Amino acid sequence: MDSKLQQITSTLQARAGSSVNVMLAKDFPGKRIAGGKYNMGTHTITMYIDEIKRQCKILFSTLDHFYEYFTVVFAHELGHAGDNELEELADRLDSSDEYERKRIALQIEENAWCIAKDLIPEIDRNFTNHIIQESLLSYRAQVKTETVSVPACIIP
Repeated sequence: MDSKLQQITSTLQARAGSSVNVMLAKDFPGKRIAGGKYNMGTHTITMYIDEIKRQCKILFSTLDHFYEYFTVVFAHELGHAGDNELEELADRLDSSDEYERKRIALQIEENAWCIAKDLIPEIDRNFTNHIIQESLLSYRAQVKTETVSVPACIIP
């Protein structure tokens, strides 16, 4: 494991007070571009390094900020792991109609970002906010955000 990535994950885990298991993998096994994934059942975060690099290149046209980008993505996954509402929201997904599932998915993502922002005060806010806004675009488009109240912690 890249020692810098190990340092980032250890530092943020300590800051979050999290005992989550962390794994680094090369590629996400699915078709979408996912930089990280939190598994509630195993309390494990898997970070997909090549996918994170791909996202970083897409958003910033360079890998110059790869470690900062990794930090933001990992903080987001820690946000999922530390979200006290996640289990209830996940349970509600099963009994909801399609539109409500999309609203719940957006809330799950926004909750994780709210937690993440507090974990990474050393990362430039504009950098972080750009990543957050890009990350939430598709979720917001699916629920037509004009009908959704955006949490204050998400507003740049």
